[in-house]
Amino acid sequence: MAAPVVEGDPLVVGVDFGTLSGRAVVVRVADGAELASAVHEYRHGVCTDALPTGERLPADWALQVPSDYLEVLRTAVPKALAESGRSPRDVIGIGTDFTACTVLPVRADGTPLCETPEFARRPHAYVKLWKHHAAQPYADRINEVARDRREPWLARYGGRISSEWEFAKGLQLLIEDPEIYAAADLWVEAADWIVWRLSGRYVRNACTAGYKGQYQDGRYPSQDFLAALDERFADFVAAKLAGPVAALGEAVGRLTEEAAGWTGLPAGIPVAVGNVDAHVTAAAAHALAPGQMVAIMGTSTCHVMNYDRLVEIPGICGVVRDGIVRGMWGYEAGQSGVGDIFGWFVEHGVPPSYHAAAAARGVDLHGYLSSLAARQRVGEHGLVALDWHSGNRSVLVDHELSGAVLGLTLTTRPEDVYRAYVEATAFGTRLIMETFAAHGLPVTQLTVAGGLVKNPFVMQVYADVLAMPLSVLDSACGPALGAAIHAAVAAGAYPDVPAAAARMARVRRDVYRPNGANVAAYHDLYERYRLLHDYLGRERPDVLHGLHRRRAEILEIRSAGDAS
Repeated sequence: MAAPVVEGDPLVVGVDFGTLSGRAVVVRVADGAELASAVHEYRHGVCTDALPTGERLPADWALQVPSDYLEVLRTAVPKALAESGRSPRDVIGIGTDFTACTVLPVRADGTPLCETPEFARRPHAYVKLWKHHAAQPYADRINEVARDRREPWLARYGGRISSEWEFAKGLQLLIEDPEIYAAADLWVEAADWIVWRLSGRYVRNACTAGYKGQYQDGRYPSQDFLAALDERFADFVAAKLAGPVAALGEAVGRLTEEAAGWTGLPAGIPVAVGNVDAHVTAAAAHALAPGQMVAIMGTSTCHVMNYDRLVEIPGICGVVRDGIVRGMWGYEAGQSGVGDIFGWFVEHGVPPSYHAAAAARGVDLHGYLSSLAARQRVGEHGLVALDWHSGNRSVLVDHELSGAVLGLTLTTRPEDVYRAYVEATAFGTRLIMETFAAHGLPVTQLTVAGGLVKNPFVMQVYADVLAMPLSVLDSACGPALGAAIHAAVAAGAYPDVPAAAARMARVRRDVYRPNGANVAAYHDLYERYRLLHDYLGRERPDVLHGLHRRRAEILEIRSAGDAS
């Protein structure tokens, strides 16, 4: 049980910048107790169809507006502090985390190019969100050249660079809008931009630099490699990524007077180095030892885990020394669509009668479909699905793949498809874990965090598919708690992140345990998923690639027609 609140107990603030909103949490340094939190929805959300100024966007674009992030600081932080009932004077540090790779072009003073009058109507001037997948051709180019040149860093990213990452998005900017590229003094991760706004100092964090920017062993890919991609890209690192790279848990600087005015926090408190939402959650879950994996399940899922040795594993997102915690090799894998898939189906695939039935029971559609699906036996729906609605992040690293459902009949009902999608995402996680184990890095403990933890049906399916108990992060916002833990270290309250996590982490162990009968039944269904996965993902990816290209071509023609 948490100790009673004592006036004057040191506090820290963690701020998590997610896909659709930002959340601030006020945390007690002594034990990690969350005294209050507040959420601010981004005014502009995710721009996938058009800019705020009305210009249409092509297929696979996902942009954001940076002023939305500052509104989180102006609203969520003061609200959380007020609701905590504590004095701002008790706050000794602030830490932040961000989705990644979320990147934007800025002037030398940090001004986003989309906020300048000359570029406000240009898509490439905006923030490219992590799920912006229109850079796939440029990721393909990077992978091809890296393989031909036998670049040693490629193997640390599973052998393929993702379209979601810094270099692919940067190369897209250069090729498609060289004027914006030239006008950008810096190509900045949002995780570092927000810390810049808070502290007045631009410092790149080791996590995003390593996992999303191919920063390995103290250096980025060489100038010769960049020139092989495009001669104009040769100085990308020197010119656009300039700035020191700082270790996680360090203090970048002090909260400026301007930022203190936004947040209501004391000027001069330490501002922690930025971090990635998934990776920072490992500290909140006290899952920093080898083999302890954290799955952060929301719109997408990110799987992070530390080990004491380096193994290069095909198809993972990356392995970075000190990428999660100092002294360990941090591994990352993930799925590009999870909660997004469930949300898409609920929005587009459920008839009015189900809406009425859910309303009559006083539950939302997710809860209603989950209750119906939970009554089924494993395999009763006769379906197997692929969880590729946003492409495949791991282990195929191919964002031109798309989703599929096999086994549909005239008797198939919405709860059948909903359950098949939940199972597909669980199968995707199982495949990732088996890939780690096959290369000598078994997962010995799994802790789940994120919004999907609230759905017991989803959690039980995962426990049954994975055949292992699931621990659950006991926090309203794990990433924000993780950011607060790093803030406590930056403020000097603890010597390092493991020491802080040992006191401040919040986790409930083995909340969901596998059902033996379901475990056995899922072995057969999983093998069918594997067959479909390997056929459409490895043997015949051209089937889905062709559909993707045709759609993109038609949307481009339509977009050009609308513009004219």
